[in-house]
Amino acid sequence: MVKEQRETAAGGGARTIAAVYTGRGLDEQVAAAARDILPGVRLTSIIDDSIIFDINSGGGLTPETVRRMLRYYANAADSGASVILNTCSSVGEVVALGQPTVPVPIIRIDEPMAAEAVARFDRVGVLATLPSTLHPTRRLLTEKAAAGNRAVRITAVVAEGAYAALAAGDGATHDRLVTEAVGRLGREVDGIVLAQASMARIANRLTESARVPVLTSLRSGLAAARAELDRLGGPTREKDAS
Repeated sequence: MVKEQRETAAGGGARTIAAVYTGRGLDEQVAAAARDILPGVRLTSIIDDSIIFDINSGGGLTPETVRRMLRYYANAADSGASVILNTCSSVGEVVALGQPTVPVPIIRIDEPMAAEAVARFDRVGVLATLPSTLHPTRRLLTEKAAAGNRAVRITAVVAEGAYAALAAGDGATHDRLVTEAVGRLGREVDGIVLAQASMARIANRLTESARVPVLTSLRSGLAAARAELDRLGGPTREKDAS
């Protein structure tokens, strides 16, 4: 199912961020965080909740999936977005293909998190609930480490069964499996990154379980989108336009 919606709106010529999703649930967390991080910014959403299923059932990105994502970037730009936020780490690598095709910046929600992780930790753990998210996140960390001339060891694991539980509406089981997995991973690394922004809702609990810092991409990704708006200039709040 493809869904386009407006999450928040502001008058006074406010700029727009369009968030592109490949599954359901995260849009509610983004909208809630945006009220704090993006005051006065209009946030819109494009949701195709079949993409994440297709990626995991098909073994990864396909040319068809890439073409669909490129169309959503184009739709977001055509709708008047000043910045596009790619919210799914499983398709994060499509951003590099999409950026030359649209006239507005595309932000990977997990890129600031990855940069912080390799700068802070020598041993980085990656926790995912979907295999499709694991490898793109690992590659992103490797790229950031190379760019910063950092030698980083990466340990990546999947919290087996967690995503299936969440998809079935069993949030308690999802949270328990993720918490248990992060506790085990925390014994091997200096810090952990959550490969999916959707796990940010239990980040505090996970830090306690892991006993090492746990980084999430939700708020840092939104902050990066806001910084891009500021770089572009122009009003982002009603009072700025007065």
